[in-house]
Amino acid sequence: MTQPALAHATEFGRMYARSLSEPPLMPSITTVISQQSGTLDGWFGYMAANSLAKHPALPGALANPSQLRGMVNDASKAAERFRDAAAARGDRVHSYCEQVSLRALGRAHRMPETRAALAENGEEKFAARFDEWWDLYKVEPVAPEVTVWNHTVGYAGTLDLVARIGGRLCLIDYKTKGTDRNGGVKALDDKVVMQLVAGMKAEEGLVDAGAGSWEPWLYGADPILLGVAIGETEVRALRANPEVLKYHWYKFAALRTVWKTAADVRAAGAALLPISPPQPDASTAGPPQPAETAAQ
Repeated sequence: MTQPALAHATEFGRMYARSLSEPPLMPSITTVISQQSGTLDGWFGYMAANSLAKHPALPGALANPSQLRGMVNDASKAAERFRDAAAARGDRVHSYCEQVSLRALGRAHRMPETRAALAENGEEKFAARFDEWWDLYKVEPVAPEVTVWNHTVGYAGTLDLVARIGGRLCLIDYKTKGTDRNGGVKALDDKVVMQLVAGMKAEEGLVDAGAGSWEPWLYGADPILLGVAIGETEVRALRANPEVLKYHWYKFAALRTVWKTAADVRAAGAALLPISPPQPDASTAGPPQPAETAAQ
């Protein structure tokens, strides 16, 4: 996926600036959503245990504590390696999808190069399934990789694609997914609805990052919100239920407040300070006792 020009990694998460010459001001949509509590402890534990169990040197290391400790340490990083590899794969798939849109719009593109990058990593099936979906749904791209801004709630973000499908305006978010036990693409997380509704509720769209020019958001009037799961065996598009959008929007706005409060707490300084034991109060200690009296 093309790195949004105005996005910055900060100590408060990913944030957006108004132009290339200004500092970041607003949290990204994904940073806001990340304030939602959740735990992957079970998955991290499983990945570590599975990595260790499959290590070819495990039988011989059982009698060698030093070697076994090294293998355990390496296995503990299995989840991080998997996450990083999945993120890199997702970037390659998103880049290809963006280039397909640019080509369809008659704009400069790098579609052959991004397709080759997928092939080099054994991931060309993602591109093949995406091409099938694109043709089947007769996607008419309007604007790929659109950066948006909302002043009222206070956030910014980048939408994967604005397009027309069947004559209806659609806001689309791509998710690269693995294959489930039945051979289909894995299910989307409901969080994608928050991401899409935040995009719909934008107030401005970026025109020129260098100049910092924006225009009123043109695509928020009753679009269809689509989460598109891209897998090696299929691509599945799911529509956000219009009946639940307001609740996901309320939740997103609440998470934005959580982000602001957490940022304020972090900026305020240390939460706990050292304290010394109390010193004797000279006014209440009484007169010193003679040595012989004190010994009695």
